[in-house]
Amino acid sequence: MHVPYKSVLGLVAFAAAAFAVIHWRFAGQPAAPAVILPVPVVTAQVQQHDEPIVLRGIGTVEALNTASIQSQVTGVLEEVDFTEGQAVKKGDILAKIDPSLYEAALAQAQGQLAKDTALHAQAESDLARYQALGREDSIALQQVADQKFLVAQDAAAMQTDQALINSDKTQLDFTTLRAPFDGVTGILQTDIGNLIQPTDTIPIVVLTQMRPIAVVFTLPQADIPAVQTAMARGPVQATVYDQSGKKELDIGKLLLINNQATTTSGTVQLKAIFPNQQRQLWPGTFVNVDLTTSVVPNALTIPINALQQNNNGQFVYVVGADKRVSVQPVEVTQRLHMAALISKGLQAGETVVVQGQYRLTPGTLVVATAPSDAPTPSTASAGMLP
Repeated sequence: MHVPYKSVLGLVAFAAAAFAVIHWRFAGQPAAPAVILPVPVVTAQVQQHDEPIVLRGIGTVEALNTASIQSQVTGVLEEVDFTEGQAVKKGDILAKIDPSLYEAALAQAQGQLAKDTALHAQAESDLARYQALGREDSIALQQVADQKFLVAQDAAAMQTDQALINSDKTQLDFTTLRAPFDGVTGILQTDIGNLIQPTDTIPIVVLTQMRPIAVVFTLPQADIPAVQTAMARGPVQATVYDQSGKKELDIGKLLLINNQATTTSGTVQLKAIFPNQQRQLWPGTFVNVDLTTSVVPNALTIPINALQQNNNGQFVYVVGADKRVSVQPVEVTQRLHMAALISKGLQAGETVVVQGQYRLTPGTLVVATAPSDAPTPSTASAGMLP
């Protein structure tokens, strides 16, 4: 279809006129201002309280006493008087071995003593009679002397018999196996009816002392002077945590610092004792130990998540009265249990950002929000809100 040239010119002129009218109506009108929304963050206040200075080491739980219950005599296991895993007291009967042979041996030794006692009495009676006859010159002096030797011989026989009786009583007593200390029994290693010998390599059961219990742990050798100073002031508190370092298991005290350092690792072993009343410490398990060497009065602490790092060191975002954040460099004395001890840079009661820092710059307007239900951020995600 052919459009006339004049019609095209008319349409163009109309469009230009319409644009001119619209431009005239809106020319000079101010643009709408941009809305600045505050950044949501999680905040916390700087806390002030007495804070312990703690040295943390990794260690292993060790029983103070462990005994392999084995027989000192040969015989058939006749009786087991414990349940596996049972808590027993010192002196409790654990097992019994057939005592028949040892009872017979004891009876034989006692019979021999009775016989030799009678012979000794007869020899002493004869000696008294011979001595009376000797004073009357009615018997040879040699016979009197021989009788004295016979009395001494019978007395020596009686001593030997008594020693055999003592030995047989001991052997008989060995047929009853008793707990040498308070502890917990392990797994029964043999069954009733088996022949038990002192040379057996496998014990009947292993008894382990559980209360109190020890933890052997290590610290860098550079920390030892602080520990020695603390020990000079008095008992040093030790707190033991599970392998994750979150659950407290028991509180005890430091027993000793080992007398040698490990040259290859530059560490020193220490030993602490714990009452373990709840039996949460189990021999052979790995644990964390916190050693309190001193207490800082009126110390300032913040959540570890508040700490940030840049080229100049550690810093935090502080929320001002105008709800805007500023960067504040800080010095940290220690990090412990998700709290950082601040030695310089903050005041008690100030508000710091603990989540949401990745969206902040100095002067950013923020709004406090409730902590998320998500787990505590890892190192990689620290400072990020979901």
